[in-house]
Amino acid sequence: MDKGSDPVDAPPVGNPEAAEGAATVVDPRLLIREQGFAGYLTEFKRKISGGDLGSIPVIIGLAIIAVVFQSLNSEFLSAKNISDIAVTMVATGMMAVGIIFVLLLGEIDLSVGSVSGVSGALVAVLSVTQGMNEWLAIVVAIVSGAVMGAIHGFFFARIGAPAFAVTLAGLLFWLGFMLQLLGDSGTINLDGDGVVGQLTTYYFTDVAAAYGLAALSAIGYFAAAFLDTRRREAAGVPARPIADIVLRTAVLAVFAFAAAYMFNQYRGLPLALVLFLIVLVGTDFLLRRTAYGRKIFALGGSVEASRRAGINVTAIRISVFSIAGTFAAIGGLFWASKIAAANQGSGTGDLLMNVIAAAVIGGTSLFGGRGRTWNALLGVMVIVSIQYGLSLEGIATPIQYMVTGAVLLATVVIDSVTRKTQKTAGRA
Repeated sequence: MDKGSDPVDAPPVGNPEAAEGAATVVDPRLLIREQGFAGYLTEFKRKISGGDLGSIPVIIGLAIIAVVFQSLNSEFLSAKNISDIAVTMVATGMMAVGIIFVLLLGEIDLSVGSVSGVSGALVAVLSVTQGMNEWLAIVVAIVSGAVMGAIHGFFFARIGAPAFAVTLAGLLFWLGFMLQLLGDSGTINLDGDGVVGQLTTYYFTDVAAAYGLAALSAIGYFAAAFLDTRRREAAGVPARPIADIVLRTAVLAVFAFAAAYMFNQYRGLPLALVLFLIVLVGTDFLLRRTAYGRKIFALGGSVEASRRAGINVTAIRISVFSIAGTFAAIGGLFWASKIAAANQGSGTGDLLMNVIAAAVIGGTSLFGGRGRTWNALLGVMVIVSIQYGLSLEGIATPIQYMVTGAVLLATVVIDSVTRKTQKTAGRA
């Protein structure tokens, strides 16, 4: 539209019904404040009709998984099994966090598995073979992951090569580099009592640790939501009522203390889970509360609009791939800790597919612009829970692959259908 044109003369929209529906959407915070509990039902119906399912499918899926496998084997919801699931899911979950950043751009990174393998190999070679201080070796491995990701981002953002092709090349190159690092033996054992070794073996045995974290989670959520409400009220925009915040905090507290109770029935609070939760909180804040995070979402929505808004598209893209490489390296450290070694199988097999599946199953859109890092937690819980449940029943690995693939396909189909529904409702 020219600067001098009259908005009244603009052509009519192609879907006036959808446009009218979009114009009359009420902020859910205001709806709940005015209608109370009925507002929840109204908002829920509005989301369903508009195709905004959020995390509802994956939460329902987790509930079904728990009921089915618990009915088949009473050990599924035992304290030991839940603790094992919590520790095992961290490595894949860490890598899924990095993948979510890339998916928000509407792109893909196929190299994260190989990058994670290089990370484990670097720590093993530097700390065990070369005698380097283990903390320094860890820093080198993580920085190397960031550099590898930045290299992929450079060829994609600056040179213009497709991300799929660049990261596929990275998958092969870094896999070869990992094998070269490991040498002829192919396996380097790690010290189980070292820093990396304790990532997945250390537990806070004092019961106060698990209950303290549960209390801190509930208090932290309430404080953040309360401050956000006060800020919105001061700005004169709709905000959640205090009763709504209290209800949400209570629900969170129930789940948090239930999990803490289960952990304390076994070995205590796993260090790996604590580190994972810290990463989720930090990255969620980065994406939702900073200008950098808003730029990532904007870029995932429209590259051209972001460029016209003054966003440095190249810099954001390179940084996002660097973040993916960083979390791939961190995930590689947790995998090395899990097997107490770095070997030729590190970062291979079904790891890449599980990482991508965790992000997508958790609710991150493959089409870009929609997702949260908390999706990594939900998605990896689904995958690892299925694996453990099938293993308890003695079901072979091929069937596990088939089930995981079916769940991923169902998630992608739901994502595609909801996007079409949102467009029809004028919300996309």
